Amino acid sequence: MSMRRSILSSALSLCLLSTATPALADEAAFAACLSGLRAEAAAKGVSRTTFDAHAAGLAPDMAVLGFLDAQPEFITPIWDYMAGLVDEERVADGRAMLAEWRAVLARVEAEYAVDAATVVAVWGVESNYGRNFGSRPLLTSLSTLSCFGRRQAFFRGEFFTTLKIIQDGHVAPERLTGSWAGAFGHTQFMPSTFMRLAVDFDGDGRRDLVDSVPDALASTANFLKRAGWRSDQPWGFEVSLPRGFDTAGAGRRNKQPMSDWAARGVRRVDGSPLPAGATPVGLLLPAGQPGPAFLVTRNFDALYSYNAAESYGLAIAHLSDRLRGAGSFVTAWPTDDPGLSRAERRELQQLLIERGHDIGAADGMIGARTREALKLEQLRLGLTADGRAGLRALVALRAQAGRQ
Repeated sequence: MSMRRSILSSALSLCLLSTATPALADEAAFAACLSGLRAEAAAKGVSRTTFDAHAAGLAPDMAVLGFLDAQPEFITPIWDYMAGLVDEERVADGRAMLAEWRAVLARVEAEYAVDAATVVAVWGVESNYGRNFGSRPLLTSLSTLSCFGRRQAFFRGEFFTTLKIIQDGHVAPERLTGSWAGAFGHTQFMPSTFMRLAVDFDGDGRRDLVDSVPDALASTANFLKRAGWRSDQPWGFEVSLPRGFDTAGAGRRNKQPMSDWAARGVRRVDGSPLPAGATPVGLLLPAGQPGPAFLVTRNFDALYSYNAAESYGLAIAHLSDRLRGAGSFVTAWPTDDPGLSRAERRELQQLLIERGHDIGAADGMIGARTREALKLEQLRLGLTADGRAGLRALVALRAQAGRQ
């Protein structure tokens, strides 16, 4: 009997060791990497005292590695992406922010020549006007990305810069939470961007994008100014293309004089002629020729540089227009299953909860649990079980609940 217990105990120990080995290996690799980072820190301007106080006890967060190749700007259909970022709720909130911060925004525009609507649109897209900073501790995320995955050299630079931000007293370490990649504050600067372009606009001697709205708004305007923003140009506008138009020359980078596009039959979407002149503009087709088309100036490139995704730049551009009083795009997205606003996403989640699915709160954030629950309901309803929160699924769930 004792022999049998011994064998069983050994087998259990081996099983537990096998289960724990990957985590233990990650922790050992991280500890060795962190030791190397400590040695390198001084050369990057970070004192040993700062490093030991704020980085020596870190543990890796391996979950962040899954986000490296899953950014929503690149994997979400454009109609879903835009529907969630530019909805009536965000427009109304943005207009309220324009009114509340009117005096500061007037000073920002006078100093940096970037209009208030554009600055507030960045704020709205990046953090929902300061409501969603992100909850991951920067030092944990950036140290993990410095030691694992691709782009380690880039993230090491961001890690050291975060320590310098703390060392210089700009932002308290406990306030430095943000996205998985290290962006933080009202307008989600990466640490290196903060060091280059953040400004002290409230005059308190610190550059603080977390607890100072004036600093955040002015820093955003400074970013756009340095990226080439010109106050005498719009970001662009929606256009209509003539039947049979050859889109071979399309692309944000392939800018041609406005007059050249006019000569090819391109007009504003309301049918009016394009503005006269030789302003260089590119033809942007975010959903291909069947979808909305835009002529974009170098100001769109400045927006693009904020996050290097055309869908992201278009969201800011469109929100800024909406804040100025413009309507939605005239041309519909080429889909028979449009995306949902945040209010509609919350409604869909509430319907799933009422059907017994444990997905947490109906917060409008479509995460893994919402998608899995939606797949089950789509199967039951005879829909494609892809877990996508689109209008077709919402309408079907409404009908089931008698709310059609």
